[in-house]
Amino acid sequence: MARTIPLDQPLYWRIAKELLGELHDGTIPPGERLPAERQLAEHFGVSRVTVRQALEVLRRDGLVATDRRGSHAVLPGAPVADPAWLAFPVGSRTVDDSCAVDRTTLSWEPPPPEHASALDLAPHRPTLVHRYESMGADGHALRTAVTSFSAVALAEVDELARYRDRADTTGSPQLRRVYDWMRRAGLTLHHRDSITRPDDTPSMRVTRHVHDQYARPLEITDLVVGTRQEALVYTFTLPAAD
Repeated sequence: MARTIPLDQPLYWRIAKELLGELHDGTIPPGERLPAERQLAEHFGVSRVTVRQALEVLRRDGLVATDRRGSHAVLPGAPVADPAWLAFPVGSRTVDDSCAVDRTTLSWEPPPPEHASALDLAPHRPTLVHRYESMGADGHALRTAVTSFSAVALAEVDELARYRDRADTTGSPQLRRVYDWMRRAGLTLHHRDSITRPDDTPSMRVTRHVHDQYARPLEITDLVVGTRQEALVYTFTLPAAD
């Protein structure tokens, strides 16, 4: 904190200092939404008024930002690394390959019928549809992915909703951080991946369903990988026990 806290500091100064310590030690990662005032009051054993005053101290020092979704830690420095599965879309390349070219497009259109059903969308109702394609040096597609987003995702995630007006335009839209945007909007993400092998084709299909803590669908992705060209690799991290 920029200013010096006096020895006879009021209670809200001490709470601001304790909260700042939790921000620095990663208890609340940079960019993540802070718990609600009521939860912070219970955590520190003080009133909500005291918490509100402590947050204002941190806000004045530029360490906390507040918007309509709540308060967020904005300490300088790199954010905590995201789990590997947060890469979007599922199956996108995570390492450089000079022999491959990635292309993405974004459109506002009715999704495939199976996507509409999974997302609880009415038939022919348009939504945000993202397409990803990785091309080999010979011009053949190594992997393709089609993602459709639900009405819930567009309503809850500001960064995603802004793409509606920019869909169908030229350029290569990058939604690699979409899962992180969802988390920052207060959504707990659950995903289920199913792997199938289409009949009579040298390929593998991965279908990912993502929903939130209220079992509301957020997105569905269909990835098709040409198994003759490359392997499909899943990476995960298991945290050490405390």
